[in-house]
Amino acid sequence: MTPATVVLGSLTVPGRPEQVSQARSFVAGLAGQSACGAGAADTAALLTSELVTNAMLHTSSGIAGGTVTIVVVDGSDGLMVEVIDDGAPDHGPEVQGDRYASHGHGLFLVEQLAARWGYLRDGAGTTVWFQLDHDGAGEDLGR
Repeated sequence: MTPATVVLGSLTVPGRPEQVSQARSFVAGLAGQSACGAGAADTAALLTSELVTNAMLHTSSGIAGGTVTIVVVDGSDGLMVEVIDDGAPDHGPEVQGDRYASHGHGLFLVEQLAARWGYLRDGAGTTVWFQLDHDGAGEDLGR
């Protein structure tokens, strides 16, 4: 029997920089309850803080009244974290492979540390997600 997909929790925070630590702690606590290995909580917290920071800096979530929602899902394929923002006017997330670039390092980390990641855009905003596999892929900060 395949294990069910379970939403471990969701949190909506104001789009303010001081809320990043709350989002990070929230995800670390829930990731620790998942079937992923011990390193998943640290990796999930790091990647979440990068995505929440990006949402606050580059989307309407960072303006007065903006919010960011974090959803943590544990499924048969691994732990998935979704970061939902209030939308950007002109473009989706962009990875900068140049380590000397002035921006884009957060998504570069997501690309390097997550087993999979992606994004969905619609009229309401953008959802950027990443997955850490149960078998350990995407959870080692040192890889």
